Amino acid sequence: MMSYAILLKALDTRGLWSIARGLARKESAYKSHLAACDLKRRNDLDGRGSLSEEELAKFTHFFLECCIDQVDFMEGLMKPERQRDRIMIWTEEQMRADLLPPKSDVVLKALLYQGSLERGEVAELLNASDRTARRTTSALLEAGVISSETTRSPLLLAFPARYADRWMPGLFPPED
Repeated sequence: MMSYAILLKALDTRGLWSIARGLARKESAYKSHLAACDLKRRNDLDGRGSLSEEELAKFTHFFLECCIDQVDFMEGLMKPERQRDRIMIWTEEQMRADLLPPKSDVVLKALLYQGSLERGEVAELLNASDRTARRTTSALLEAGVISSETTRSPLLLAFPARYADRWMPGLFPPED
Protein backbone atom coordinates (compact mmCIF):
# COMPACT_ATOMS: atom_id res chain seq x y z
CA MET A 1 0.00 0.00 0.00
CA MET A 2 2.80 2.37 0.83
CA SER A 3 4.55 1.70 -2.48
CA TYR A 4 1.28 2.33 -4.29
CA ALA A 5 0.82 5.66 -2.49
CA ILE A 6 4.41 6.75 -3.12
CA LEU A 7 4.25 5.87 -6.83
CA LEU A 8 0.86 7.57 -7.17
CA LYS A 9 2.24 10.79 -5.71
CA ALA A 10 5.63 10.67 -7.43
CA LEU A 11 4.35 9.78 -10.90
CA ASP A 12 1.18 11.91 -10.82
CA THR A 13 -0.67 9.40 -12.99
CA ARG A 14 -4.06 10.69 -11.84
CA GLY A 15 -5.11 7.12 -11.20
CA LEU A 16 -4.48 5.91 -14.76
CA TRP A 17 -1.56 3.69 -13.78
CA SER A 18 -1.10 1.56 -10.69
CA ILE A 19 1.30 -1.12 -9.57
CA ALA A 20 -1.63 -2.87 -7.86
CA ARG A 21 -2.68 -4.59 -11.10
CA GLY A 22 0.78 -6.08 -11.60
CA LEU A 23 1.02 -7.30 -8.02
CA ALA A 24 -2.47 -8.80 -8.20
CA ARG A 25 -1.51 -10.71 -11.35
CA LYS A 26 1.43 -12.26 -9.50
CA GLU A 27 -0.19 -12.50 -6.08
CA SER A 28 1.48 -15.71 -4.89
CA ALA A 29 4.97 -14.57 -5.95
CA TYR A 30 4.30 -11.16 -4.36
CA LYS A 31 3.27 -12.70 -1.04
CA SER A 32 6.19 -15.13 -1.15
CA HIS A 33 8.75 -12.37 -1.77
CA LEU A 34 7.16 -10.16 0.87
CA ALA A 35 7.22 -12.94 3.47
CA ALA A 36 10.85 -13.74 2.62
CA CYS A 37 11.82 -10.17 3.49
CA ASP A 38 11.04 -11.02 7.13
CA LEU A 39 13.49 -13.94 7.22
CA LYS A 40 16.45 -13.67 9.56
CA ARG A 41 19.72 -12.95 7.85
CA ARG A 42 21.55 -16.09 6.85
CA ASN A 43 25.15 -15.13 7.56
CA ASP A 44 27.56 -12.20 7.87
CA LEU A 45 27.32 -11.55 4.12
CA ASP A 46 23.53 -11.08 4.23
CA GLY A 47 23.36 -7.45 5.33
CA ARG A 48 23.94 -5.72 8.65
CA GLY A 49 20.50 -5.80 10.27
CA SER A 50 18.66 -8.73 11.75
CA LEU A 51 16.65 -9.41 8.56
CA SER A 52 17.84 -10.75 5.22
CA GLU A 53 19.13 -8.05 2.91
CA GLU A 54 19.41 -10.62 0.14
CA GLU A 55 15.66 -11.32 0.29
CA LEU A 56 14.92 -7.60 0.33
CA ALA A 57 17.01 -7.21 -2.83
CA LYS A 58 15.08 -10.08 -4.47
CA PHE A 59 11.77 -8.44 -3.53
CA THR A 60 12.97 -5.10 -4.93
CA HIS A 61 13.94 -6.81 -8.20
CA PHE A 62 10.54 -8.53 -8.37
CA PHE A 63 8.73 -5.24 -7.61
CA LEU A 64 10.61 -3.33 -10.31
CA GLU A 65 9.90 -6.09 -12.84
CA CYS A 66 6.19 -5.72 -12.00
CA CYS A 67 6.44 -1.95 -12.53
CA ILE A 68 8.10 -2.40 -15.93
CA ASP A 69 5.51 -5.02 -16.90
CA GLN A 70 2.68 -2.61 -16.04
CA VAL A 71 4.29 0.30 -17.89
CA ASP A 72 4.63 -1.94 -20.96
CA PHE A 73 1.00 -3.06 -20.56
CA MET A 74 -0.33 0.52 -20.32
CA GLU A 75 1.86 1.69 -23.20
CA GLY A 76 0.47 -1.05 -25.43
CA LEU A 77 -3.06 -0.32 -24.29
CA MET A 78 -3.00 3.46 -24.58
CA LYS A 79 -0.57 3.86 -27.48
CA PRO A 80 0.67 7.23 -26.20
CA GLU A 81 2.29 8.07 -29.53
CA ARG A 82 -1.27 8.36 -30.93
CA GLN A 83 -2.94 9.86 -27.86
CA ARG A 84 -2.46 13.46 -28.95
CA ASP A 85 -4.07 12.69 -32.31
CA ARG A 86 -7.08 11.01 -30.67
CA ILE A 87 -7.64 13.96 -28.33
CA MET A 88 -7.27 16.51 -31.11
CA ILE A 89 -9.66 14.60 -33.42
CA TRP A 90 -12.20 14.42 -30.59
CA THR A 91 -11.81 18.17 -29.97
CA GLU A 92 -12.31 19.01 -33.65
CA GLU A 93 -15.50 16.93 -33.67
CA GLN A 94 -16.77 18.69 -30.55
CA MET A 95 -16.06 22.12 -32.04
CA ARG A 96 -17.79 21.21 -35.34
CA ALA A 97 -20.84 20.08 -33.35
CA ASP A 98 -20.75 23.39 -31.41
CA LEU A 99 -20.22 21.49 -28.16
CA LEU A 100 -16.93 23.33 -27.57
CA PRO A 101 -16.07 26.90 -28.57
CA PRO A 102 -13.80 27.62 -31.54
CA LYS A 103 -10.07 27.39 -30.76
CA SER A 104 -10.63 24.97 -27.86
CA ASP A 105 -8.16 22.76 -29.70
CA VAL A 106 -5.45 25.41 -29.26
CA VAL A 107 -5.82 25.26 -25.46
CA LEU A 108 -5.82 21.46 -25.37
CA LYS A 109 -2.83 21.25 -27.70
CA ALA A 110 -0.89 23.63 -25.44
CA LEU A 111 -1.77 21.49 -22.42
CA LEU A 112 -0.73 18.32 -24.22
CA TYR A 113 2.70 19.77 -24.95
CA GLN A 114 3.27 21.94 -21.85
CA GLY A 115 1.47 19.99 -19.14
CA SER A 116 -0.08 23.08 -17.54
CA LEU A 117 -1.18 26.54 -18.53
CA GLU A 118 -1.70 29.69 -16.51
CA ARG A 119 -5.20 31.09 -16.95
CA GLY A 120 -3.78 34.47 -17.91
CA GLU A 121 -1.99 32.90 -20.88
CA VAL A 122 -5.17 31.64 -22.55
CA ALA A 123 -6.21 34.99 -24.10
CA GLU A 124 -2.77 35.47 -25.65
CA LEU A 125 -2.65 31.85 -26.78
CA LEU A 126 -6.03 32.21 -28.50
CA ASN A 127 -5.22 35.69 -29.77
CA ALA A 128 -8.59 36.69 -28.35
CA SER A 129 -10.18 38.87 -25.69
CA ASP A 130 -10.14 37.99 -22.00
CA ARG A 131 -13.88 37.33 -22.21
CA THR A 132 -13.43 34.81 -25.04
CA ALA A 133 -10.57 33.18 -23.12
CA ARG A 134 -12.75 32.85 -20.00
CA ARG A 135 -15.64 31.46 -22.06
CA THR A 136 -13.37 28.88 -23.71
CA THR A 137 -11.78 27.93 -20.39
CA SER A 138 -15.21 27.59 -18.74
CA ALA A 139 -16.49 25.37 -21.55
CA LEU A 140 -13.45 23.08 -21.30
CA LEU A 141 -13.80 22.92 -17.51
CA GLU A 142 -17.51 22.15 -17.82
CA ALA A 143 -16.78 19.41 -20.35
CA GLY A 144 -14.35 17.94 -17.83
CA VAL A 145 -11.41 17.89 -20.23
CA ILE A 146 -9.35 20.34 -18.20
CA SER A 147 -9.13 20.85 -14.46
CA SER A 148 -7.77 23.29 -11.95
CA GLU A 149 -7.41 23.05 -8.17
CA THR A 150 -8.75 26.57 -7.62
CA THR A 151 -10.11 29.40 -9.74
CA ARG A 152 -6.60 30.86 -9.86
CA SER A 153 -4.56 27.67 -10.22
CA PRO A 154 -2.98 26.61 -13.52
CA LEU A 155 -5.07 24.60 -15.94
CA LEU A 156 -4.27 20.91 -16.37
CA LEU A 157 -5.42 18.33 -18.88
CA ALA A 158 -7.95 15.95 -17.33
CA PHE A 159 -8.77 12.44 -18.47
CA PRO A 160 -12.49 12.07 -17.76
CA ALA A 161 -13.77 8.50 -17.68
CA ARG A 162 -16.69 9.41 -19.95
CA TYR A 163 -14.24 10.01 -22.83
CA ALA A 164 -12.04 7.00 -22.14
CA ASP A 165 -13.39 5.02 -25.07
CA ARG A 166 -12.27 7.80 -27.45
CA TRP A 167 -9.15 9.11 -25.75
CA MET A 168 -7.81 5.79 -24.45
CA PRO A 169 -9.51 2.95 -26.33
CA GLY A 170 -9.04 -0.42 -24.68
CA LEU A 171 -8.44 1.00 -21.21
CA PHE A 172 -11.77 -0.31 -19.94
CA PRO A 173 -13.53 -3.45 -21.15
CA PRO A 174 -16.57 -2.81 -23.35
CA GLU A 175 -19.92 -2.71 -21.57
CA ASP A 176 -22.29 -5.57 -22.33
